[in-house]
Amino acid sequence: MPLEMRPDCERCGTDLPAEAPGAFICSFECTYCAECADALDDMCPNCAGELVDRPTRAKRHHDSAPPSKVRHYQG
Repeated sequence: MPLEMRPDCERCGTDLPAEAPGAFICSFECTYCAECADALDDMCPNCAGELVDRPTRAKRHHDSAPPSKVRHYQG
């Protein structure tokens, strides 16, 4: 099963396209931008798991494995 590839930072709402670097995730796929991951000291506030670089997904794979469109920012 491919990663969900959430489209936004859960903390600030910044767009995080699946094909672009700069997103950080925990093992539950909570997703944060680089600035927020740094502010959180690379620790997920939801599960206390480590935040690591999310891999990118090439646009050519978006048809067969589309990134999520569900936004998680609650701002």
